[in-house]
Amino acid sequence: MAKDSSKAGLAGAKPKPLPKVSADGKTIRAPLTQNPHAIRDTREKVLEVAIGREVRAFRKKLGITVADLAVATDISLGMLSKIENGITSPSLTTLQALSRALGVPVTAFFRRFEEERSAVFVKAGEGLDVERRGTRAGHQYNLLGHIGSNTSGVVVEPYLITLTEDSDVFPTFQHEGMEFLYMLEGEVVYRHGSNLYPMKPGDSLFFDADAPHGPEQLTKLPMRYLSIICYPQNSAG
Repeated sequence: MAKDSSKAGLAGAKPKPLPKVSADGKTIRAPLTQNPHAIRDTREKVLEVAIGREVRAFRKKLGITVADLAVATDISLGMLSKIENGITSPSLTTLQALSRALGVPVTAFFRRFEEERSAVFVKAGEGLDVERRGTRAGHQYNLLGHIGSNTSGVVVEPYLITLTEDSDVFPTFQHEGMEFLYMLEGEVVYRHGSNLYPMKPGDSLFFDADAPHGPEQLTKLPMRYLSIICYPQNSAG
């Protein structure tokens, strides 16, 4: 008799674990993996030391020895030892050979070198008034800060949006990225795609901004809410 191939193929497969369910029947979501309180290694002020520590870290991550790396890069053991200990300054050709062997871009070796990180502080009432598509409908956009090129690869635009009695409902917004809304004052029925969300102070809405969205009904004015938009740096926004 021929074997049932469909059953045979599943014989060695591990069954998928069932989602955990709490006592009230709700699914328990897995915790987020990022630790917001974690502190990275102190950045080095000496470039050679910074490069050396990165080379050693990438090598150990791959589980290879200095001898293995020497064979892969055609760099002597003595030179590799000097590089990892921050004793010598490797040439660009040497860094290129290391990047190929370790599978990382050359720029990755400079990650620990001390560099400035931008921050924007805006005092109350001092944000920049900007014009966006909704401005013509009487929506006031107050940009609370902006950092362009940065290490995250993401651009974030935080706005304080104000609507008054003179404001009109704006039919639709649609743009790349993600958006987060947080109601501060007033009430609105906000639309995202085909769904409507009645929002009051303290309510929030987080969504994919590629779907049509916008205030559908201005229930109680004046109205203020935070709108935080994020999108990739290489996007027009």
